[in-house]
Amino acid sequence: MSSTPAPAPAVTAAVPAHFQSFLALDLGLKRTGVAVGNRMLRTATPQATIRAEGDARFAQVAERIREWQPDALVIGVPYHPDGASHENTARALKFARQLRGRFGLSVFEVDERYSTTEAHAAGARDADAASACIILEQFLRNLP
Repeated sequence: MSSTPAPAPAVTAAVPAHFQSFLALDLGLKRTGVAVGNRMLRTATPQATIRAEGDARFAQVAERIREWQPDALVIGVPYHPDGASHENTARALKFARQLRGRFGLSVFEVDERYSTTEAHAAGARDADAASACIILEQFLRNLP
């Protein structure tokens, strides 16, 4: 009597925490700032800003995910100075939900108050990408 052995369980090798990489996105109405970084160095590097809306934006995000293979995404969520939500807060939270659904990656939300102002004050040539860096570095600083 021969029996077929059960297939071995799938083994997914988790990336050690100190090697995790992240792709940060700073959503705007017409442009989305992009930065990449990793947990080990705790720094972010600006990438070319996505200049697209709607499905075209998601296609470009998909290209960045294929290129960088991040372990998770980091999204800047804007609030008023007093912490109150506004129209762009809702847009960013919706974008985060859509990213989770489309790409199956963890998405971390970061309060991005003043990130664009800080990018401009630092003289950034691409304030959107610089803002994504600021958001990602803030996230990385707060990791254990």
